[in-house]
Amino acid sequence: MSETILQKYGEARLPRYTSYPTAPHFSAVADKAIYADWLRSVPASQKASLYIHIPFCRSMCWYCGCHTTITERDKPILDYLDVLHREIELVAATRQESLSVGEIHFGGGTPTIIQPEEFTELMAAVRNRLGCTSDLNTAVEIDPRRLSAEMACALGAAGVSRASLGVQSFDPVVQKAINRIQSVEVTALCVERLRQAGVSRINFDLIYGLPHQTVASCVETVNAAVTMRPDRFAVFGYAHIPAFKKHQRMIDEAALPDAGARAEQAEAIAQALVAAGYERIGLDHFALPDDALSLAQRTGRLHRNFQGYTTDDCQTLIGLGASAIGKFAEGYAQNEVPPGIYANRVAAGELPTAKSYQLTAEDRFRGELIERVMCDFSVDVAGLAEKHGFDAAAVLSGNAKLAELNGDGLIHMESGVIRVDERYRFVVRSVAAAFDAYLGKEGRTFSKAA
Repeated sequence: MSETILQKYGEARLPRYTSYPTAPHFSAVADKAIYADWLRSVPASQKASLYIHIPFCRSMCWYCGCHTTITERDKPILDYLDVLHREIELVAATRQESLSVGEIHFGGGTPTIIQPEEFTELMAAVRNRLGCTSDLNTAVEIDPRRLSAEMACALGAAGVSRASLGVQSFDPVVQKAINRIQSVEVTALCVERLRQAGVSRINFDLIYGLPHQTVASCVETVNAAVTMRPDRFAVFGYAHIPAFKKHQRMIDEAALPDAGARAEQAEAIAQALVAAGYERIGLDHFALPDDALSLAQRTGRLHRNFQGYTTDDCQTLIGLGASAIGKFAEGYAQNEVPPGIYANRVAAGELPTAKSYQLTAEDRFRGELIERVMCDFSVDVAGLAEKHGFDAAAVLSGNAKLAELNGDGLIHMESGVIRVDERYRFVVRSVAAAFDAYLGKEGRTFSKAA
């Protein structure tokens, strides 16, 4: 790979494009009735998704970029769960008819920080007050260090079908540098407990670009992880943004790999996973050939949302909990981020939305361009322009970013179709950014593209 190309595009700080427009463009809710109208407008027969945020952990991992609160006590968690149940009641009262929830994702923080009976009650509230389809898929993010046998059984009994396990790195030197000590044995025990409980689909999260990480330690982590045969891997580059996440200041910046080393680590992980029988999915996911993600990619049905690459094609995503983001046909809505303010809004009988964004026709057009290039590494600009009633020239003519990518030999353009060169997969976010009409207008620091 050309060092010039890597320096030019690998250092670019760009959105991950899990939505369009991205969250920095959401603005304060001007009319509180809008979100209620959006909730009521969801057809009862149309499958919907839920994202439920549990923003608590027992200890802080220094690389973390999530909205979470550290607590050794259970009371803040119990208080939060009480508010979450009340929010479910508010959504149900606003709707006044059942939803058809087909997908649920519990994110964190650490969702399994709550007790087994509390998880069971929360799932019962969703089923009883909001309504679920008979083929409901439920996924839960898990810290393997915190999963008890009782909680694994509760997840299985509640119908959880997928678990996403944070692994990051098995290198003890790296683990010490990021304040997350987690052995292979502890992770394997977690996987065993989940499978015995009937949670058969397992995802692992890995991170490259961490302090003291090397190509060799990345490959060793993969070799240890694949022995447990998870169905999927998500492989992310560490985003060092201590100005926004102050706990990241605990990380020794001098120990962070440079752009070239990050790229080598990412490619080494990819090659090791492919050699182990996993298929590359989009920019940063890998899946076994018979996994639903692999099947979706082959048939052009892969999607991208706030959880990354997914087979979830629901048009509606309802966010529950502090900071949770929802998506509707009309636009995006985000709840209050600080748990205290979120709780006060719910206690006052209000839907706790703080920010929103109402989509325009052009947003939908550009959003689909970005999703398709992020998922397929190619996009038929002319075809999508016709579908949305736009002129392809509106995004192609005079597009300096596309011209630069094309001039550097990173993409191929022909008859309104753009394809990313397989050798330069890491530039796909740069290609997506070429369709982003808002990029650079929010002053936010994003993660590096490589």
